[in-house]
Amino acid sequence: MSAASSASTAAPKKVLMKGNEALAEAALRAGCRCFFGYPITPQTEVAAYMSKRMPQVEGVYLQAESEIAAINMVYGASAAGARVMTSSSSPGISLKSEGISYLAATDLPAVIVNVQRGGPGLGGIQPSQADYWQATRAMGHGDFHILVFAPSTVQEMADMVEVAFDRADRYRVPAMILADGLLGQMMEPVVLPKEINPADLPKKDWTLCGTGGVRPPHIVNSMRLQPDNLERANNERFERYAAIKRDEQRAELYLCDDAEVVVVAFGACARVAKSAVDQARADGHKVGLLRPLTLWPWPEDAIEEVIAGGKLKVLLSVEMSLGQMIDDIKLTVNGRLPVEFYGRSGGIIPTPLEVKEQIASLCARYASAKGGDAS
Repeated sequence: MSAASSASTAAPKKVLMKGNEALAEAALRAGCRCFFGYPITPQTEVAAYMSKRMPQVEGVYLQAESEIAAINMVYGASAAGARVMTSSSSPGISLKSEGISYLAATDLPAVIVNVQRGGPGLGGIQPSQADYWQATRAMGHGDFHILVFAPSTVQEMADMVEVAFDRADRYRVPAMILADGLLGQMMEPVVLPKEINPADLPKKDWTLCGTGGVRPPHIVNSMRLQPDNLERANNERFERYAAIKRDEQRAELYLCDDAEVVVVAFGACARVAKSAVDQARADGHKVGLLRPLTLWPWPEDAIEEVIAGGKLKVLLSVEMSLGQMIDDIKLTVNGRLPVEFYGRSGGIIPTPLEVKEQIASLCARYASAKGGDAS
C-alpha cells in the first residue's frame, strides 16, 4: 500500500475538547461568522472560545450589554444574510425569548444554544433539562415553533451545529441546540467537522443586502396589523412546520425490538439510561431505549414504531426535571399504554442504579400485563 493510500484510509483525527468549545469550533466550521452573546454559567466557554477564534476567521464577535441586546443583534445579522449564533443558559434564554419570537415572525434563521442549568429563577449552575417546555412549547409569544436538537455527547454537540444551521436556512426558522451543563463542561474525544467556506453556502434571495437599483427592496417586518394578513402569514408558516414534522424527526432506538419496557430519555440523561438498560438486560429484563435527537419536531414516528412491534407494555420517561418530556410521550401514546416517570431536579443527575431499579420495578409490575391492559 502506498503512503498516499495509507493516509487516505487513516482514521479521522480526534481531539479532546470540552463540549462548549467543540460546539463553538463546529459553528465556525459550519460558516458561522457572527456571534453575539453574554456570559452566564455553564455556557460561558462558548462565548470565550468565539472571542478568540472569530477574529482569526474575519468574523464578528461581540459581547452585548445584555441577553436582550444579543438576540436583537442576531436578528440584524440574520436579516443581512449571515450565519449567526448566540448562546446562553436558562435564565438568559428567557430574556431572549421575545427576540426569538421576532426571528420566527420574520422567518429569519439563526442558531440559539441553551446549555441548561437548574431553575426556576437563578436556580443553580448544575445540569438540568427543565427548559424542555420552554424550548418546545413556550419559546416566545404567538403561534410559532423552533427546531430543537438534543445532543447527548460532545461529538453530537459538534455534529448537530451544522445540521441546525442547514435546517434553519432551509426552512427559515430559528434552531436551538438544547444541551445542559454536564455536556457543556465535560471533555471527550471528538472528530471536528470539515470546514465550510461561507462563500460556498447557498445564496439567500431574501436578505437585506441592497437593491443595486435593479429590484424592489426586501422588507423584514413582523408587524401585520390586518388580521387576514397575519393569519395568512401564520398559516404559511405552519405549512412549513408540517413539512418539518414530516421530514426532520430524529431518534435513536436501542435494543427495542423485543423490549417490553422502553426508557425514553434525551441528552445527558440518555447516557445514564443507556447504562441502566445494559445492566437491566444483563439481569434478564427485556428493556430498550428510545432517545429523541429532535425534541421539536417530536419523534412520534419512533414511538409508533416501538408500539407497533406489539411487545411493549410500558414506557418510562427519565428526565432531569420533575416531568416535562413525559407530556409529549403521553400525547403520542394517547392512552394505548401506560407511561411512567422518573426524574431528579435541582441539578441532581439520575444514576444508572436508580434508573435500573425503576426498570426492575416496572418489569415486576407489568410481568403479566398484556399491552395497554395494565392499570
